[in-house]
Amino acid sequence: MIWYKDFYAGESIASKKKKVKWKIMHNAGQLDIYVIALGSVEGNLLDIIPAWELMQKHYPKWDMVVVGVDKGYDNAMELAGKIVMDVYKETGTFDVKEYFLEKHRENLRKEPVWKSSY
Repeated sequence: MIWYKDFYAGESIASKKKKVKWKIMHNAGQLDIYVIALGSVEGNLLDIIPAWELMQKHYPKWDMVVVGVDKGYDNAMELAGKIVMDVYKETGTFDVKEYFLEKHRENLRKEPVWKSSY
């Protein structure tokens, strides 16, 4: 699972976004938390997936790019709409996948290959 560096988080969990991410990455059960990822099939802008579903051993998450998390399905739907509108305002298109993949590549170029332990 790949996490967009500045992933979106709903208002109710914005202050806990690092903790929510950690729990998802470590398969800690989280009821009512939804992950917003880039569309997994052509034609989908975004996928909204319950976090508990990601706990399944064989869930295809190795190439999933997470761009947001929120508490509650309705809130996740609203956040997904906000993400799409932000991309449209920025680019004038609805190519959400290309927008975030390009941003991710830019972030990788900016970060050092190694970090000092000092």
